[in-house]
Amino acid sequence: MADVTDLIDSEVFQAFATYATIVLLKMMLMSPLTGYCRMTRKAFSNPEDVAMHAKGDDAKKYLRTDATVERVRRCHLNDLENIVPFLGIGLLYALSGPELDTALFHFRIFVGSRICHTFSYLVPLPQPCRAVSWMAGMGATFSMAYRLLSTGLRL
Repeated sequence: MADVTDLIDSEVFQAFATYATIVLLKMMLMSPLTGYCRMTRKAFSNPEDVAMHAKGDDAKKYLRTDATVERVRRCHLNDLENIVPFLGIGLLYALSGPELDTALFHFRIFVGSRICHTFSYLVPLPQPCRAVSWMAGMGATFSMAYRLLSTGLRL
């Protein structure tokens, strides 16, 4: 059995850590983008947030939903639904000892797909741009999971 420090020092694990950091930072930037959209569109979801901008009856018009804000929120939610599984499966995959080239292929496809997905969601680009980018990322994650299940489990 390989020593844990050998696994962590491997090129595959280092690549995973790099690409995981990229998608985590991308996902983290969606929160300030949502806040920015809320402020510029004056569309708040909580009464205490509205109180900073207006008082009384005037405040009620800012307590609303906005299509742009909701689009950014849905993009962020999609990140959460896809990046979290990638982190878990990708970590296990990286620690399972795959070939570096194969691992880089999976990691790069996933990260590229998430960046394209966000771009196509926020611009917005016509479908199937967003759907194809989502499928590419999901495919990369499922491919890593398949390898883990087909080579790692001894039932």
